[in-house]
Amino acid sequence: MNQIYEKHLWGGNEFDFYSGFGSHNPNIVQPYLNAVINFLTSFENPLTVCDLGCGDFNIGKHLVPYTKKYTAVDIVEPLIERNKKLFKGAKVEFRCLDIAKDKLPLADCIILRQVLQHVSNVEIQKITKKLYSYKYVILTEHIPNNNFTPNIDIISGQGIRLKQNSGVNLLEAPFKLKIKVAKQLTTFTLENQKSEIITSLYQLL
Repeated sequence: MNQIYEKHLWGGNEFDFYSGFGSHNPNIVQPYLNAVINFLTSFENPLTVCDLGCGDFNIGKHLVPYTKKYTAVDIVEPLIERNKKLFKGAKVEFRCLDIAKDKLPLADCIILRQVLQHVSNVEIQKITKKLYSYKYVILTEHIPNNNFTPNIDIISGQGIRLKQNSGVNLLEAPFKLKIKVAKQLTTFTLENQKSEIITSLYQLL
């Protein structure tokens, strides 16, 4: 992931970090923010939130005010150091962690936004086991807009499973996440009509 930002494989300029069009296109970002903020504000007592794969924080910065505490995690240390300088606040904490290997921060709700799609099945399985420590998971994945084979394995990195007509579905094998409630929050269909970005809310058992 360090190389992705160093070589600007997701775009942006040489002077800053950029987490790709999925974190900056207003047609994708605004409906997502509306849905997540609506969920967060539905509680009388604000939730603690842990954002796994916070990236350049163009999304997270809008969610912080609606939480009790917001812990933003990424594996890229220079990115975390940059975020610490740009987004200081009493409610937000930035931590550099490998979410497949390291112990995750405590929270009520996990956000995983277009993270697992870049990760191998072995690493996803490690992450999935840790999700049962949380009550809610807000998961966003980029998947084919047709009948597809879920969870074809890849090597962790820049790419995702679309070229193999696949995408991550935590409810299917080999992950089979056990949930109490599932709700689709947003869907964005890309211009080619062949894929879509879907955000789901899971309440875990």
